[in-house]
Amino acid sequence: MFLARVEGNVVATRKHPSLDGWRLVVCQPISQAGEAEGVPQIAIDPHGAGMHQRVIISSDGAAARKAVGEEKSPVRWIVIGVVDEKEPNVPV
Repeated sequence: MFLARVEGNVVATRKHPSLDGWRLVVCQPISQAGEAEGVPQIAIDPHGAGMHQRVIISSDGAAARKAVGEEKSPVRWIVIGVVDEKEPNVPV
């Protein structure tokens, strides 16, 4: 699991049938301080996260495939939660 920030939406004229009806978002992994770490990932978003919102993403492909209901889906990343706020004075 990674903390990430939603940086955009993905628009596709053609995509795997298992992804029909799913919102795809570009998620930039970030540090606790909000600095970019690593490369952006494309994730399905069942929660409707907004632009620049912090989210938790998972690379558990099996869970993502179960969510879309297709064992052979190419999906790997899924938004598993939206971060409402960070608790103050909590060690990382």
